[in-house]
Amino acid sequence: MQPYSHAIFGNRRLLLASASPRRRELLGLIGIDVVTVPLQNIDESYPSVLSPAEVPEYISRKKAAAYTHPLAPEEILVTADTVVINNGSVLGKPADEFEAARMLALLSGHAHSVVTGVTLVTSSGSISFSDTTHVEFADLSEEEIAYYINNYHPLDKAGAYGIQEWIGYIGVKGICGDYYNVMGLPLRKLYEHIRALD
Repeated sequence: MQPYSHAIFGNRRLLLASASPRRRELLGLIGIDVVTVPLQNIDESYPSVLSPAEVPEYISRKKAAAYTHPLAPEEILVTADTVVINNGSVLGKPADEFEAARMLALLSGHAHSVVTGVTLVTSSGSISFSDTTHVEFADLSEEEIAYYINNYHPLDKAGAYGIQEWIGYIGVKGICGDYYNVMGLPLRKLYEHIRALD
């Protein structure tokens, strides 16, 4: 009897163009072989005419375009970008601890949206999609914000937090949508799109 993952995905193999260990871990959870491939010096700027919710999908397409190696028929290139949207403003990765503290203070006691854009590329074409999750934070004290930043160093995370870390355990009051999307990949929607590929 074939392993379950092979029965579901055939001989598909994902090439993950991301340095994020969380995205690699998440892809591994759905039972498909994952290989990490590097991308160099990606320009993550975007046109000002885009709405905040359109930004991550746009950047995921830029990342995909930067991968110029030919793909084998069984390979799927995956690129992704995640942003936090608070009061209509995009919060990306903080530049330093001070900006991280500022971001968390903005999120404290309020609801915000997390949007992840994903692009899948095969030897025959590409598709892009995005998913949105709404997250509500409890009030965070300055002491709690400082503790989290000093102990978890969230400078590589959009909005300066990881929901799977301490700040998520004590700070998240509610969530509507895909939890894994907040971590960096909308797993259910990604799974559906991979299964639909020719």
